[in-house]
Amino acid sequence: MREFSALIAMALPVGAEGISFSIETTRLCLEGAEGLERFECIGASAGVCMETTEGTTTVGMGFCIGLELGFWDEKLNMVYADLRSVERSVVDTVPAGGPSVPDSAKTLRDMQRAWMGYRDAACFYEYSTCGGSTGGGLANAACLLDLTARQSLVLEDRLQECVQ
Repeated sequence: MREFSALIAMALPVGAEGISFSIETTRLCLEGAEGLERFECIGASAGVCMETTEGTTTVGMGFCIGLELGFWDEKLNMVYADLRSVERSVVDTVPAGGPSVPDSAKTLRDMQRAWMGYRDAACFYEYSTCGGSTGGGLANAACLLDLTARQSLVLEDRLQECVQ
């Protein structure tokens, strides 16, 4: 998951001159949203960025989407780590010789790995439907943004359930 942020950071100096991006639109949207409303916040900052002159080009759109993807990827990594820690602590509290319970930390890890495979395949499919055109890269990036953000919110909900 961290590879997206690294790729974006490496690419920025080369072609991002003049791209105006702030994640604040997404943050403000998330602060005011509850439940399923939060899904409507996905892409909010990228959308504002793409409304600028520099954001209307294919390269600009890619940077706008990629920069918001970096935000969600970082958020997903943090939420996943926190949830995994909580799940590990639950497994550690089961007394030796007590009832056999599934290892939820391991199951979470396996689920996340499977989700990553799904995300990559789904987004490659989005890319492939564009027949190799420049829209393919944008379709792939938009898909990655959407699915990464959604997974972040799903795991965040699960974390909240666990700590309540």
